[in-house]
Amino acid sequence: MEIQITQEPKAVVLTITGRLDAVTAPEFETTLRNLIDQGTHQVVADLHALDYISSAGLRALLAVGKLLKAKGGEICFANLHGTVREVFDISGFGSIFTLHDSPADALAKLG
Repeated sequence: MEIQITQEPKAVVLTITGRLDAVTAPEFETTLRNLIDQGTHQVVADLHALDYISSAGLRALLAVGKLLKAKGGEICFANLHGTVREVFDISGFGSIFTLHDSPADALAKLG
């Protein structure tokens, strides 16, 4: 897994590449916790290059989402496709988190 971090005026955009699973989820969660500790409260996760997400990856997303919500922020997701989209739909994460067609769409809708 690779995480590219881009600071935009309204939020941090993360482009996640590869797999978010039991091996990579701790790295993802640590990276996000560090960003949150530095004052980030709005996160857009661009998943166009995410090939796979496991239950450990979903747990990491949920933990980060709860932490951001407690600080008055949020994480939303963009560019979900294929099996990653199916996992979000089957797990109910599509109703827990806000999903967008693109990072630009997500950024435009942030308050």
